[in-house]
Amino acid sequence: MTFTLERQVTLFKPEGRMDLQGGNALSQKIAAVVPAPGQIWVIDLAKVDFMDSSGLVSLVKGLKTARQHNCHLVLCSVTAPVRLVLELTHLDSVFDIFNTYEDVLNIIEDKSLVVAS
Repeated sequence: MTFTLERQVTLFKPEGRMDLQGGNALSQKIAAVVPAPGQIWVIDLAKVDFMDSSGLVSLVKGLKTARQHNCHLVLCSVTAPVRLVLELTHLDSVFDIFNTYEDVLNIIEDKSLVVAS
């Protein structure tokens, strides 16, 4: 998993399986972030080929943490198997989902993305 902090954007890039092990790794990375109000947390799921309930829990925990700190968490580059899981659980309506990381950056530059409180 890679982690990047650029501007007010924190990028998480999990890889492989978002099961118990992968979900815990993501949760640990999110917990290590020093949140600042207005930050955008992006989870790029382009390299995630499987997600189970443990992976979903890590996403929901991340969303809760972001909101508690007046940050905004979004998902991007969601693969077909992961999108299916998000749709079946109706979490696709809970998260802001973008096609690519570049789309997220474009929205931020347009200042159209506001932090949910």
